[in-house]
Amino acid sequence: MVTTAADNVVPVTVLTGYLGSGKTTLLNRILTHEHGKKVAVIVNEFGEVGIDNQLVIDADEEIFEMNNGCICCTVRGDLIRIIGNLMRRRDKFDHLVIETTGLADPAPVIQTFFVDEDMQTQLSLDAVVTVVDAKHIWQHWEADEAQEQIAFADVILLNKIDLVSETELAELERRIRGMNAIAKIYHTRNSELGMDALLGVQAFDLKRALEIDPNFLGEDAHEHDETVGSIAIVEPGTLDMQKLNDWLSYLLQTQGPDIFRMKGILNIAGDDHRYVFQGVHMLFEGTRDRPWKSDDERKNELVFIGRNLDADKLKEDFRACLI
Repeated sequence: MVTTAADNVVPVTVLTGYLGSGKTTLLNRILTHEHGKKVAVIVNEFGEVGIDNQLVIDADEEIFEMNNGCICCTVRGDLIRIIGNLMRRRDKFDHLVIETTGLADPAPVIQTFFVDEDMQTQLSLDAVVTVVDAKHIWQHWEADEAQEQIAFADVILLNKIDLVSETELAELERRIRGMNAIAKIYHTRNSELGMDALLGVQAFDLKRALEIDPNFLGEDAHEHDETVGSIAIVEPGTLDMQKLNDWLSYLLQTQGPDIFRMKGILNIAGDDHRYVFQGVHMLFEGTRDRPWKSDDERKNELVFIGRNLDADKLKEDFRACLI
C-alpha cells in the first residue's frame, strides 16, 4: 500500500449530545468494536472528578482527560496542547475522538481545526456526531446548547427510540430536519450503530452531505417558527469571485455569530475546478477542489445552518454574485 501525505492526516470525530443522551455508551462501543482502528480519545468532564472516564471501558486506546471544566471555556489552548502531545505518538493511533461535555456548544471545538495551522495540516475534521435522547430531548429543547449540538451535527443518532412512539419519533425527526438539512439521521437503541456510519465518513466536507436533496426544504419547513434552521441554495450559473468574497465577508461580519455552519460547492467564473468552502461562525475556509466532471454538473450548492436566518435575503444576495 502506497502511503501519501493525506494518509498521515488523522481524522477526528467530535462526539456531542446533551446530558444523559448516550454519548458514553457510544464512546464505549467505539472503543471496544473490532473495527481495526486504533482510536485515541479525549474526554472532557465538567468538574474535578472525572466520572465519565471511569465509565469508559478499558481498552488499548489512549484516553486523555481535560479536567479544568467545560471544554468550550478554555478549549483552544488545552485542546491544541493535548493534541500536540498526542501527535508525538502518532504511530499509536489512527483516529481521534473528542467527547465534549453535555453542556457544551461544540463550536469552539470545531473552530480549533480552522484556526491553528498545525492542526489543519495534521488533522481533518471527519464528522460531528450528536446523540439525541428521543425521549427526553423535549425537556431541553429550548436550551441553546441542545439546539446548537443538533445544528452543528453531520451525523445524528436519535437514541432510545424504544421509549417513544412512531408518531413522536416522526415529529422529532421532522423538527430536527428543519434545524439541520444535511445531517445523516439514524434511529438507535443503546447507541448501537455501525462504525462505518460513525468513523471515516468524511461528512464534514460535503461529499455525503449534498446527497440529501437540498430542495426538501419546502413551504412547511418553518411552520414551527424555529429560531434555528437550515437554508439550502441551489443555483445554476457562474460566480464573480470578487463579489462572492465581498458578500461572504459582509455576511460573516454582520451575522457571523448566528451562522453555525455553512458549506458549499461553487462554480467560479474562469475556473474549471469546483470551489469548496465551509465555515463555522465567523471562521471561513475555501479551497479549490477537483475539476468539474461535466458542464451538467456545474452548479452552485450552499447550505447555511443558524439562528434567525432570512432565506429570501440570503438567496437574493447570493444571486447578486452571479455573472
